[in-house]
Amino acid sequence: MGGRRIDDDSTRADLIAAAERILVTQGPDALSVRAVAAEAGTTTQSVYTLFKSKAGLVNALALRLYELVEEVIVTTPETDDPAEDLAEIAVGAIRTFAHEHSALYRIGFQRVGGELEESPEVVAARARGRERFASRLRRLEEAGMLRSRTAEEATVEYNALLDGFVNLSLRGATFLVVPRGSEEDTWRRGVWSLVAGWAASPPSASRR
Repeated sequence: MGGRRIDDDSTRADLIAAAERILVTQGPDALSVRAVAAEAGTTTQSVYTLFKSKAGLVNALALRLYELVEEVIVTTPETDDPAEDLAEIAVGAIRTFAHEHSALYRIGFQRVGGELEESPEVVAARARGRERFASRLRRLEEAGMLRSRTAEEATVEYNALLDGFVNLSLRGATFLVVPRGSEEDTWRRGVWSLVAGWAASPPSASRR
């Protein structure tokens, strides 16, 4: 079809946004080079020029996800209460982000849609996001609140908690687990329980 052929950063952003809309409204099976080009009002050649292939486009979607995750962590203020900061990242940032970009979350974290060929840029972006999380957990470590864990171990457990909450929230009404209206309190209590467990539990058997 005809349309814009301006292969620049603006077109790239438009194509990524178009791909995300297709994933949200039609699902991963509907994602194709032709469909994304049509949704963005440009040509398939633009997609191939910018992303090389459908797999390259999916890779770009994952990169966008990890960049956004890093952004929401960075923009969540640090206070003198590192435990509450973790709760705020969960409730005020990750929960909102996962709902606003559920399709990207499924592509990058759950591998829905397949064809994710992780480029060096994607690997680096994911590592930066993980480091952002770890830096927040190190504040607990410095405060003596990680009796039984290293910051790296706590980061894995914190991410697992968040991923579980996201999965529950993305199920929708069909498999409703957390009652409507109590989601924020549930997420916050979950984080506080995890932090309390770290502070109270003895060293693991491997460290005795």
